Amino acid sequence: MRHIDIHAHLLPQCAWRAFDAGQEWYGFKYEAGQGLGSTVSPVRRDAIPTPKLRFTPEERIQDMDAQGVDVHVVSMATAWFGHHLDSEQGLKQAREVNDEIASMAKQHPTRYAGLATLPTQDVQASINELDRAVNQLGLKGAELDTVVNGHSWDEPHFLPLFKAAEEMGAILFFHPHPQDNIVAASSNPYTLGNLFGVLVEDVLTYCALVFGGVMERCPDLKVCIAHGAGPACYGMGRLDRGWQVRSEARANISKPPSHYIPRIYYDTVSPSEAAVRFLIDQVGIDRVVLGSDWPYVPWDPSPGGWIESLESLTPEEKEKILYKNLEELLGI
Repeated sequence: MRHIDIHAHLLPQCAWRAFDAGQEWYGFKYEAGQGLGSTVSPVRRDAIPTPKLRFTPEERIQDMDAQGVDVHVVSMATAWFGHHLDSEQGLKQAREVNDEIASMAKQHPTRYAGLATLPTQDVQASINELDRAVNQLGLKGAELDTVVNGHSWDEPHFLPLFKAAEEMGAILFFHPHPQDNIVAASSNPYTLGNLFGVLVEDVLTYCALVFGGVMERCPDLKVCIAHGAGPACYGMGRLDRGWQVRSEARANISKPPSHYIPRIYYDTVSPSEAAVRFLIDQVGIDRVVLGSDWPYVPWDPSPGGWIESLESLTPEEKEKILYKNLEELLGI
C-alpha cells in the first residue's frame, strides 16, 4: 500500500553549505556545542535535534525506504522561517529554499513533492512567490506558520494571499513553531511549548481561519492544519455554542464553526489511536491525511505502519489516510 506523507520537513542544503563555510544564512549562524549544535538568529536559538536534518535528498530517500514511505511532501522546518528579515531578504531566502525543494522533486519525481516557504511579512511578495512556486516550479502550495511576527491570519491584510492561493488551487499547510508559541512564552520546566503549545496554536489557527471569515470568503481554499488541528474538533461544541449566543463570534461568518470542519484537511500527527478515530468521526475520512513530522518524531514501526496497526480503522479508511486522499488533493 502506498504511503504519502504531507508533514515532512527539511533544513535545506543551501543553509548547510553556508554553515559549513562559517557563514551566516539569512541571519542564522551555526554554533557547535552540546549535542549536534544549534542555530542562532536575532530572535532565538534552535537546537539541531537529529542528524537527519543534514541528510541529502538521496540519504533521505534511504530513510524513507527504511520506513516504507513512498513520497515526502517536503516543507521547510519552521525554526528557520525568515520572518525576522526585511522583505527583500525574506523573498531571497524563500526563493532559494523553494528552488531547492523544486529541484528535489524534479530529480526524484516519484519520491518528492514540495510546499513553498513564503516571505509572509510582505503579503504581495508572498503572492508573487507562491505564483512562481506553483506555476513555474511545480510546487503544490505553501507551508505557513500559525502567526507572523505577532499577526494572526484573520487580519484583513492577509486576505489577498488566501484569495490568490484559492485561485491557484494551492494547498496551504499550517504548522506552528514548537518553541515559539503562546505556551512556550510562559516560563515552565516541562517543554510544554513543544508538548502542548503546538496544539494550542493549531486550534487558534483554526479559529482565525473560521471565525475570521477566511474559509467563508474563500470557499474553494485548500487548507491543511498540522497535528489534527489540535483540540479544535474536541472543543467544537463549545465553539458552536459561542457562535449561537455571542454576537462577536458571528461577526464574520454566517454558519456555526462546525460547518467548516469538512472544508479543512487534518494530518495524523497525533499518536493516539483514540484521537485519530475521534478525528475521523468528526471530520470525515476524506479529510484525514498521513503525517509524520519527519525527522522530529519517531514512529513504531513507521508513520504508515502505525496507521496500518490501528484496529479501530477499516482497511478502506487506512487506504484513504495513507495515500488516496493526498493523491486526490495534490494530484500525485
